[in-house]
Amino acid sequence: MNNGDGGRYQLQAEIETVSCGKDICTMTLTAPAICRAARAGQFIMVRAAEPRSNDPLLRRPFSIHRVDGERLTIVFKVVGRGTHMLACLQERERVDLFGPLGKGFRIADDSVHYLVGGGMGIAPLHMLAECIRRSRPAAKIIALLGARNAGELEVFVSFMALADMQVRISTDDGSAGHHGFVTDLLTRAVPEHGAGAVYCCGPQPMMQAVARYCRDQKLACQVSLEAMMACAVGACLGCAVKKTADDGDDGYVHVCKDGPVFAAEEIWR
Repeated sequence: MNNGDGGRYQLQAEIETVSCGKDICTMTLTAPAICRAARAGQFIMVRAAEPRSNDPLLRRPFSIHRVDGERLTIVFKVVGRGTHMLACLQERERVDLFGPLGKGFRIADDSVHYLVGGGMGIAPLHMLAECIRRSRPAAKIIALLGARNAGELEVFVSFMALADMQVRISTDDGSAGHHGFVTDLLTRAVPEHGAGAVYCCGPQPMMQAVARYCRDQKLACQVSLEAMMACAVGACLGCAVKKTADDGDDGYVHVCKDGPVFAAEEIWR
């Protein structure tokens, strides 16, 4: 059902596959209308409650990991009751979706694109990489992915296997790739490959560090923020974050409606 608001849809999607590791799950759903309208960096809201129940009341937001025809994939970590209930769903069960929501990434007209992801922030970069490849077939795509340990990266193996993309990884414990922060990979990659557009999603301290580096190097940087959301359309004002402005006119933006993707300088000077 089209809700008449900018190509957003609320629909009952059938689960095709669901696979869970220790605490991270991948779920693929049939959602043709949402897939047709989705753009890299957007998200969906998923109702976790059982049929004829309003418990839990609020939907859960998930970034769109991948779109393949009429199939939409999300990746999520089991952190509470709502995500636990979603993790327990089975193939052929149906779940209520609302989306696509928010403003996604704007693909820059650069010859080099740096995709910087940390932890579950890696999830939306898969679709972004595919969109960049389609719209900029000659561009160089370099994915820089960080996690606490090698196990957290296993769910993103299909992303790391994408053709015509360089992938470098880091882990906090040194169990895979560079032993250290993903920001270390960026500061090494830029001198090697040259200036380009930077797209970032992950923990806030990581994104702030990437934003500072890009500011100093005069690189265009987009960041995808996370926030607690209740309505996902800007009505409840629960996801407001402070922005900055060169003219000193600081104010607030709403992650669900004005984002989740922002130019880094909109959020951090």
